[in-house]
Amino acid sequence: MKIIVIGGGPAGMMAAITAAENGNHVILLEKKERLGRKLLITGKGRCNITSNLPMEEFIPNIPGNGKFLYRAFQNYTNQDLLEFLKKAGVATKVERGNRVFPVSDRSIDVLEAFTKKLKELNVKVETKTEVKEILVEQERAVGVRYYNTETNQEFCCKADKIILATGGKSYPDTGSTGDGYRMAEALGHHIIPPKPSLVPMLANTKEGQEDEKIKASRYRNSLVLCQAMQGLNLRNVQIQIKDFEKKKTIYEDFGEMLFAHFGVSGPTILSGSSYIRRYPQIEEKLAQGKIRLEIDLKPALTEEQLDARIQRDFANLPKKQFHNSLDELLPRKLIEPVIALSGIMPEKKVCEISKKERMNLVQTCKKFPILLSCFGNIQDAIITAGGVDVKEINPKTMESKQISGLYFAGEIMDVDAYTGGFNLQIAYSTGVTAGKNKEEEDLECTKQ
Repeated sequence: MKIIVIGGGPAGMMAAITAAENGNHVILLEKKERLGRKLLITGKGRCNITSNLPMEEFIPNIPGNGKFLYRAFQNYTNQDLLEFLKKAGVATKVERGNRVFPVSDRSIDVLEAFTKKLKELNVKVETKTEVKEILVEQERAVGVRYYNTETNQEFCCKADKIILATGGKSYPDTGSTGDGYRMAEALGHHIIPPKPSLVPMLANTKEGQEDEKIKASRYRNSLVLCQAMQGLNLRNVQIQIKDFEKKKTIYEDFGEMLFAHFGVSGPTILSGSSYIRRYPQIEEKLAQGKIRLEIDLKPALTEEQLDARIQRDFANLPKKQFHNSLDELLPRKLIEPVIALSGIMPEKKVCEISKKERMNLVQTCKKFPILLSCFGNIQDAIITAGGVDVKEINPKTMESKQISGLYFAGEIMDVDAYTGGFNLQIAYSTGVTAGKNKEEEDLECTKQ
């Protein structure tokens, strides 16, 4: 069979590998100058390959149409992927949160495993190519028209099967600019409006907010608070994202987070953004300053245990001023903000701090507040939510229900998961599913 794969990310590479393994003649078209650019930046350049959780636990971690992926995950599991990498000489390790990384901590090693396999299978890889149109005859995909940006030549390639794996709209510098949406929509597919998922959250900039601790402190708003702690990475903290108007917890998680000049980021925040995006009227509530992040800086301790710990620290430093007494309790960048939100005078001697003031300190450490204002831009998102409506795709094969011979793989579809390797596994599994099938013929390309 003659097969063209559009998009050289993990989904496209896996689709091409699978199609070639089944005896097909395969061309892989990639608009950038090299394959797998987005794969190289995952996991901060270390490549969070997949999750080590049992496959039955993947779908609960995929809030965006997870059940649609049931058959794809049966076709290709995380263990299948790890075996593929093992055979390619890439050793892996499991880290906190069941995240799987290459032992080398080098994403390039994972990419080279894919590119080496493509070469072994004689997949024809053409980079710097922009697909202009998917050719259709009698509601069947029959080829593509594409343009080579290096040679300034246009080609028309006939094929029996087209696999569209162009990604979403996040990280456009890697080639994910939404081209696949345009092509799918031109063929009659409904596109769920793309939105950022796994994206940093911006802190609120409003003055005189509803949070009394912030109003009472010298910090004018939550953005100023975050900027004071810019670059601080917190590990092993508990977060809750709350609709405090309704006194309802929307999302909670445990792990890492990061303060930035715009607000907050890190694994727990990214996963939280994906979850709360589906909360009713969330964007309106964020804009109104009604959504609050509460951080438990000491989740291993109850309030009583934390109070006892603080009392022990104070007993050893009775004559010290309050602002010099917290070095053993908190990271340095947190000390001034915590003091400000506690309402205790920084110059006050530790021995003069009242029980009520001490309990304010405990509450600040257990419920450190940041008011959120909005999601980050789609360009800053790790993945995109939205895309080709999965109701129009056969979950057993990834084939379009509207155009025969047209298949989808990866982020171009309306599927999205939490952080932790789940989204890459979606790419592998849907790529394998889309790449299945075989019928030998030669691929003919004619220059126009």
